Amino acid sequence: MNSQSGEDDLKALYHLEMEFDSVSTNSIADYLDMKPSSVTDMLKKLAEKKFINYQKYKGTSLTKKGKLIALTIIRKHRLWETFLVDKLGFGWDQVHIIAEQLEHIKSEELIENLDNFLGNPKYDPHGDPIPNKDGEIEKMNQKLLVELKASQKGIITGVKKGTASLLNYLDKEKVKLGDSIKVTEILEFDGTYIVEINKRKLTFSEKICQNLLLETND
Repeated sequence: MNSQSGEDDLKALYHLEMEFDSVSTNSIADYLDMKPSSVTDMLKKLAEKKFINYQKYKGTSLTKKGKLIALTIIRKHRLWETFLVDKLGFGWDQVHIIAEQLEHIKSEELIENLDNFLGNPKYDPHGDPIPNKDGEIEKMNQKLLVELKASQKGIITGVKKGTASLLNYLDKEKVKLGDSIKVTEILEFDGTYIVEINKRKLTFSEKICQNLLLETND
C-alpha cells in the first residue's frame, strides 16, 4: 500500500476490531473524526483493494491482507517508540506523535535492523505488544506491580494507558523499560511498595503499583 492515509485507516480499523465485535461506519467516523459519508467512501476504496470486507449497514472487518498491513504499521510504530525512548532519551509520553510519522517509512531492511538493534523487544514503552515481521503477536505474560508479593521479581515493560504523568515520574526517577525490579517490602498500612531497581531502593505508592506493567516468569 502506497497511501499513508490508507495505512492509517487500516490501523484504525484494527484497533476498533480489538474493541468491538462489529465495526460500524459511525464508530469509524467517531474514531477518525470524519463524516460518515467520507468514511463510506474510504471503506469502498479499501474494499476494492481487498483490504476489508464491507457491506453497507452490516459492518466492516479486515481481510487477512488488510490485517497484515495494519499489524506491519503497528509493528513499525511501536519499534520506533521503543527506539526513541531507549536510545534517544525521549520521554515515554513524547514519542507517539513522532512515531506516527516514522511508521510510514517503507524500508523493510531498516525495520528489521532496527528490531535487531533494539534486541527484539516484545513490548513498546507503553506496555503494548510489538508484532513480529509476520504480524504475529506473542502472548503476553504481564502483571501489574501490585500483583506481586514481597521477594518477587519482574522486568518493567510499560504502564497502563492514560497514565502519562506516571511516565514523567518514572523518567525523573531514572526508571527505564527493561529494568529489573524486585519487591523487598509491602507496607500493610497504605499498600506502599519498597522496591529495588538497579541496586537502588525506591518507594512506590499503591497507585503507581496499580499502573506499572511487568513481565514475570510466573
